[in-house]
Amino acid sequence: MSKPEPKLHFKLMSLTYKFRDIFAPRKKVLDEVGIDPGAHVLDYGCGPGGYVAAVAELVGVSGMIYALDLHPLATQMVENIASKRQLKNVKTICSDCKTGLPDGGVDVVLLYDTLHALGDADAVLKELHRVLKQDGILSFSDHHLKEDEIISGVTGRGLFRLLRKGKKTYSFMKVE
Repeated sequence: MSKPEPKLHFKLMSLTYKFRDIFAPRKKVLDEVGIDPGAHVLDYGCGPGGYVAAVAELVGVSGMIYALDLHPLATQMVENIASKRQLKNVKTICSDCKTGLPDGGVDVVLLYDTLHALGDADAVLKELHRVLKQDGILSFSDHHLKEDEIISGVTGRGLFRLLRKGKKTYSFMKVE
């Protein structure tokens, strides 16, 4: 599958995300998704955890956040965010594909700026399909891909269908 970015590259990327988040808060992106209190959310390819605090605010204490990344520095950074903010409902997963989550246990998957870098996109989309609830949402964004690449890349395997296109994200529904 994929290999983690070198540490220096990851740290530089994390720094640029901090600046991005000042001018474009992650909450504005998540407003398109429709995350309810109590929801279980998987942030697949969580990076340095830019969405963790915003998702935690939306799901509340009764919800759950799973932050998955293949880079150990990413999961460490998310753990630090959770500790500093005393978020008891954040679990990190260090993996390049498998989540270890039960079938149909996730309400929303965030797949942001990740698909273009995956070594085996088919395996990842199958895993996301498996963990999503029947009425769950795959929220997708990848500025490295054009709209037709996004739609065909996600729907082309017959696992998801486009539900709606927002200003910042695409929402896909699970197909059974």
